Amino acid sequence: MANANLNIRTEKDIKEKAEKLYAELGLNMSTAINMFLRASIRENGIPFDLKLDNLNRQSQNAIEEGRKIAYDKNYPSYSNMDDLKKALEL
Repeated sequence: MANANLNIRTEKDIKEKAEKLYAELGLNMSTAINMFLRASIRENGIPFDLKLDNLNRQSQNAIEEGRKIAYDKNYPSYSNMDDLKKALEL
């Protein structure tokens, strides 16, 4: 199998942080990039989820709690604002 060079550009800080991380994992940059490329081929795409929303843990917990409440029959529900205001004593 013939080798080929791959030149990429990235920010210096990103490169240094990645090199440090990979060194802690016992890898060098070439090995890590090759792992990414092979995983991309195996997955027939980017080997991780690409997402736009980046919620912090508190927001994720709030969403999860809201979903539980929405489907829990033990929590009261209201079909109009007057009933909700009455329940809140407003």
